[in-house]
Amino acid sequence: MGVLTPLEDVLRTAAPQVLGAVVRRYGDFDLSEDAVQEALVAAARQWPAEGVPDDPRAWLIRVASRRRIEMLRNEEARRRREALPPDPVPEVRGDDELTLLLLCCHPALTPVSQVALTLRAVGGLSTAEIARALLVPESTVGQRISRAKKRIRDAGARFVPPADDELAERLPGVRQVLYLIFNEGYTASSGSSLHRVELSAEAIRLTRQLHRRLPHDGEVAGLLALMLLTDARRPARTRPDGALVPLADQDRTLWNRAAIEEGVAIVTAALRDAELGPFQLQAAIAAVHDEAAVAGQTDWPQILALYRVLDVLAPGPMVTLNRIVALAEVDGPLVGLRALDEADAVLAGHHRVAAVRAHLLERAGAAEEARRQYLLAARLTLSLPERRYLESRASRLR
Repeated sequence: MGVLTPLEDVLRTAAPQVLGAVVRRYGDFDLSEDAVQEALVAAARQWPAEGVPDDPRAWLIRVASRRRIEMLRNEEARRRREALPPDPVPEVRGDDELTLLLLCCHPALTPVSQVALTLRAVGGLSTAEIARALLVPESTVGQRISRAKKRIRDAGARFVPPADDELAERLPGVRQVLYLIFNEGYTASSGSSLHRVELSAEAIRLTRQLHRRLPHDGEVAGLLALMLLTDARRPARTRPDGALVPLADQDRTLWNRAAIEEGVAIVTAALRDAELGPFQLQAAIAAVHDEAAVAGQTDWPQILALYRVLDVLAPGPMVTLNRIVALAEVDGPLVGLRALDEADAVLAGHHRVAAVRAHLLERAGAAEEARRQYLLAARLTLSLPERRYLESRASRLR
């Protein structure tokens, strides 16, 4: 799946609004989601031949509502009832998409189920599209979505705008789901392709919507800025043959300058106006990288300072590893290697640890040990482009 066609864009944009209206009217996420999916399928079949209606959203709501009423009639028929009274078509409300996103990220669901359900219900992707994007069988995605809807029903969750305290409690989970979707699209954790553009693009689109709903949330702004600043480098991350190009070697003229300018503006405003948070710090780090015209002009002392703050606010193995990389850029590879040894217990097991160690060893002149570490990192990664890159680094040190 590449660039969306105008029809696909209309359907994808309308899908969460239609689902929100139908769920709010009938109060049953499970069956309402099925009805909306059938309406989307009907539109995909009919509109190319008949033309897109003047009001596509209203058309979809009417078709989905009729299908939901048919389902209700079938249910009532099983209870020996013949028909239902006329039912008005539900309206669309401005807070529907946020309410729907919160419902898909319900804490009763596992992260993988939250991702699948969000892509289906809020993103408007079909089960087949989600399966292709996540590189899992379509049946697996279908099972995840079915189980997720059942868990939401069993948890007694209702389609209502959350109170302020509930929104504050649930929002970190929503942001994390969107971040997971983006990361899996930007650097695929497995498979032959480094990027799954449809996932990163969908994450950016959904985060834009969330930012429009919550313009004063500094971490939503930081997340959107981080996505834009990171995705701006995508055109330069691979060669025509799919080979990985590290950040320092990328042709920066290929970077998306409009996305960089937008991301810088968003994170600058968030850092000025909102309480500091991890996504804002990560976006600020990405901005420092993106604003350097060439790799040699990168302000590594500033990046190191930002990582030290991030290590306090949101400590974790990857934050520690990135802080060590910045430290080595400022104070040299031997200092970085010592820091890596000191943090080994926290970092052990991830292929990027071996890759960073190899890079620092190579800079320090320990070619043979660097080669062994590159090969170790290559064995540990599940990404074919990363494996090829690491093996090529090792082969140059023979």
